[in-house]
Amino acid sequence: MHFKAKFMASAALSLVISTAAHAQSASDVVASVNGTDITLGEMIITRAQLPQQYQSLPNDVLFTGILDQLIQQQLLADQLEVDPSRVAIALLNEARSLRAGEVITEITDNAVTDEALQAAYDERFAGAEPSTEYNAAHILVDTEEEAVAVKTRVDGGADFAETAREVSTGPSGPNGGDLGWFGAGMMVAPFEEAVVALEVGEISGPVETQFGWHIIKLNESRAQELPSLDDVREELTGQLQSAAIESRLTELQDAAEITMPEEGAFDPEVLVNLDLLMDE
Repeated sequence: MHFKAKFMASAALSLVISTAAHAQSASDVVASVNGTDITLGEMIITRAQLPQQYQSLPNDVLFTGILDQLIQQQLLADQLEVDPSRVAIALLNEARSLRAGEVITEITDNAVTDEALQAAYDERFAGAEPSTEYNAAHILVDTEEEAVAVKTRVDGGADFAETAREVSTGPSGPNGGDLGWFGAGMMVAPFEEAVVALEVGEISGPVETQFGWHIIKLNESRAQELPSLDDVREELTGQLQSAAIESRLTELQDAAEITMPEEGAFDPEVLVNLDLLMDE
């Protein structure tokens, strides 16, 4: 019976500790330095603002490191009897940035809904036809005369890929001139126009671009299906968020009373004059 009582008491204590751990809040005091509290919220913010190279460290390591850092900062900060004006200015800037960031987060969160994403997708792709992709190979040489000779050679039965390996000056030469699959706008205009005009298996005449002279063979072509909503979800999300921020800023600017300096009132070079931040 005594053992059972001790067991129940231990279980109850464990429950209290577990409940306390889950009931933690940002205002909980983690440490105190000469009467100045360091709260859990301050540690969480510090953790979130760590450089990327530290983000993957275990939280037990970060907890100790962050707490040590904040304690050391507080010890040093306590040595400053009067805050320099540059500190107050920096805090104003930081507060402005943080407050603006909160509003941007609210705007962007509200801008992206399933309905808005579907509408943006429909607007972009409604009535759009699948585009064509091409798989081609080429042989690049320096002069038109060389290109004519290559054309004569492959028309006479020479293997296109072997000829490319032998004479092409382009980086695809060692691969038999293979360029893989590409779509509209991925090649320079004269090259693309020549490819579009070819039938599958056909070999072009000499085509001049800024890179030299090409003999092109169209290996295959295929219809490039329109992307699904999931394929472009991230892109559309960014567009919706940007548009919402821009729209809201326009509304705020139109409704605000904003005064700007007269032209020439400030020399732009003053931005690097840190002496202005020194207390007089």
